[in-house]
Amino acid sequence: MTPSSGDIMCCVRWYLDFPLSYRHVAKLMRKRGLPTHHNCVVRWVQVYSPELDKRCRPYLRRTNKSYPVDEMYIKVNGEQKYLYRAVDSTGQTIDFLLTARRDTESAKRFFRKAFQSPGNPSPRVINVDKNPAYPAAIRELKTEGTLSKQCRTRQCRYLNNIVEQDHRTVKRRVRLAMGYGLIPDRLENAARDRSDAYDQQGTAYGGWQKPMCSQVKFISKLFGIAA
Repeated sequence: MTPSSGDIMCCVRWYLDFPLSYRHVAKLMRKRGLPTHHNCVVRWVQVYSPELDKRCRPYLRRTNKSYPVDEMYIKVNGEQKYLYRAVDSTGQTIDFLLTARRDTESAKRFFRKAFQSPGNPSPRVINVDKNPAYPAAIRELKTEGTLSKQCRTRQCRYLNNIVEQDHRTVKRRVRLAMGYGLIPDRLENAARDRSDAYDQQGTAYGGWQKPMCSQVKFISKLFGIAA
């Protein structure tokens, strides 16, 4: 039996929305009468997650000008890498960046990436922890004109509670994936596909508080398939 577009998007949506592994999604589809292998689910998620991210972006709410920023560890090929993340004061995702180092240059790359997105206004304040790389990166960005000199930097760990609590969702998904083992130039896409597409779906049509049918209709409309 050949899966329809709706079946494929259902698998992608389940994987992004719920704490499920690829094998869990495949098992659920088999219970619905559609023979599915977990490797198929892997390929569908890899193909459609970036596309879902792209199609959701025009519907996203603009983030506000308060940037809590933090980084977390992710193991890739048995080595620790650093996932830089920022959310605004309401918890909406601003941006991600996976790097091999935790230094000033990596922080600058992350900030440049976040500032270049049309949905992210120039920050009024950036809340960071005691990592000395952040103030150094912010000073250099102000000097080169990438960041407004009026932007304040608040270096206090307690102001970052909102992004630190948000790390738990990412860590849960990393555990389900049993780590990552990809080559360096694919690390960023692999790390952000699930988290970013999930956040974008939710913020695009007003949050996950709405009924599940609203989510299904929204995603079906994006891809032109029957809900």
